Amino acid sequence: MTATNTNTYREEAAGSRFEHSVPVMIAFAPNWKARLILARLVGAFLIFSAFSMWLMPGSIVGADVWPIKMVASMLFLIVGVSLLTIEVLDQRPDAYFDPIRREVRVLQKNEDGRPQTVLRRSYDSLGGARFEENEVHLFDVDGSLLMKLPLESADVSRALKGQLSKSVTIFG
Repeated sequence: MTATNTNTYREEAAGSRFEHSVPVMIAFAPNWKARLILARLVGAFLIFSAFSMWLMPGSIVGADVWPIKMVASMLFLIVGVSLLTIEVLDQRPDAYFDPIRREVRVLQKNEDGRPQTVLRRSYDSLGGARFEENEVHLFDVDGSLLMKLPLESADVSRALKGQLSKSVTIFG
């Protein structure tokens, strides 16, 4: 999960002017980097295996094993290249906390890859927020859970608390 903080948060920002407030963007992204690295390592191993089965000693075999070896080699090569070239098109939304408009917007990419607003709520329309060690829970006015967001660092948590503290009841 990714959180982006565009500036460092200042402690005095909670009661000061807007230019000291910091927009906070929180993404609902899983750890795709580890998955991509693993897929690329397996893909490289499969490609290496596809060629090495023909180069290893004892690779010269009879005519009855040759077609099986060819099919296995081609399968390893195709799967290996597929794993090396895999791209993740993540359709998970991002939550953007805007200190100037005093609202939270949930943005999701459309078919063209451009972000679209799927939810817009002013800070005043939120019922409350509970900050835990690595996440924040935002509640609706009726007490139901609106969204649960990961917090990547203490700086992001402080920036978000500073923005929400004037309009939203903070729990914990």
